[in-house]
Amino acid sequence: MPTHETEGLLNLAHLVIPAPTRRWLRRTYDAFRFDSAMKRFIASPGSALAADSDVLSELISAWGNSGWIAQEEYLRCCIATALVAAGPTLECGSGLSTLLLGAVAQQRGKEHWALEHLPEWAARVHRSLSRHQVHAVKLCTAPLKTYAGYAWYDPPLARMPGAFSMVVCDGPPADTVGGRYGLVPVMRRRLAPGCVILLDDAVREHERAIARRWEYELEASHDVIDGDKPFIRLVVAAARKAMLKTG
Repeated sequence: MPTHETEGLLNLAHLVIPAPTRRWLRRTYDAFRFDSAMKRFIASPGSALAADSDVLSELISAWGNSGWIAQEEYLRCCIATALVAAGPTLECGSGLSTLLLGAVAQQRGKEHWALEHLPEWAARVHRSLSRHQVHAVKLCTAPLKTYAGYAWYDPPLARMPGAFSMVVCDGPPADTVGGRYGLVPVMRRRLAPGCVILLDDAVREHERAIARRWEYELEASHDVIDGDKPFIRLVVAAARKAMLKTG
């Protein structure tokens, strides 16, 4: 585990070591921190939710991608929901959460599917999945497609499960036509009764409007989970069994 002494040495290096070497040292140190925390998470995902655990904070800090990475409170809810999900799970977008939810799925003998429209980012996530031997993830590079009035991923529906028990919705980007709305019209018949949808970025009114629209279209219920970075938890009505894809 990293120490305050190590951080102090890195800060001191800023004064005496050339910038390229400093960047290499930082990348190497962060990679060590991430690998160490990831091993702890894989060994016991549920333990990472304990109030005194620093696993998630270490993973977030060492992963990088500042400004885009999911925050700890949202990750905690995603992990807690995945730990009790009855079936496969789906993620819109990919990143650190893909590794963590994949590890949960692998421990429970299930699958985690993730849609990513940026090939170069999908390649980075895939390398991390391989490095940590998280094999339960089906990571799909799915370009954004224009539908009727909105854009969304073009998922490989023929290969995907017929019913997902949880969806983590952190994509596509906010400037996409229709934002994240396309999840429901495209995947509606694959959302199991009682499916939990976790929609990030609820600080934005557009996300709140999408949640209200989904609530109506799915006969669902939703709550805004307040915090430093609010998110939305929506639960699909349990009476939608007749609408599920069959076969």
